[in-house]
Amino acid sequence: MLTIHGDIRSGNCLKVKWMLDALGCDYQWVAVDIMSGESRTPEFLLLNPFGQVPTVVFEDGRALAQSNAILLHLAEETPWIPSDAWERAKMLEWLFWEQYSHEPYVAVARFQRVYAGKSADEVEPRLMERGYAALARMEAGLAGVGWLAGGQGATLADLALVAYTRVAHEGGFDLAAYPNIRDWIGRVENAFGIQ
Repeated sequence: MLTIHGDIRSGNCLKVKWMLDALGCDYQWVAVDIMSGESRTPEFLLLNPFGQVPTVVFEDGRALAQSNAILLHLAEETPWIPSDAWERAKMLEWLFWEQYSHEPYVAVARFQRVYAGKSADEVEPRLMERGYAALARMEAGLAGVGWLAGGQGATLADLALVAYTRVAHEGGFDLAAYPNIRDWIGRVENAFGIQ
């Protein structure tokens, strides 16, 4: 059985959980409280030198970190990784973009508001500016298509990006001006059985 070390408050951890649930996999969830430094203990660092969650430990003892790498491994040979080379490349493009241009702003603003207890005025304006730029990029990318990578169905790109986008309002982002994103969130939740 797989063991997932994660913090349920983290979108990066949730997307791995959602993938496992969608695949019908049995797994054990080991709660790691990142707020109290549990991912920085010597024991955890032996398991994952990055000191981050999620971390998946496979039955043979091998450990894998980084949420999108985990998703790619788990979804191998499923419809969530397109067989068409161009669609697969577009999916990867969005996956890389998510960790570089979306999560560092949308997720960090949410963290500061929800978990660090900062007011809207205390959140760095650049986070909000870059977060809104990321949302605008997604809105444009979803114009006239149902899924981020194009194609006929959801891919890992959709799963990865919905994790923090669906709770962007918690970071102070108003999704009212993003109808494509709002519709897409519902489609992705339905495709992956996200509650």
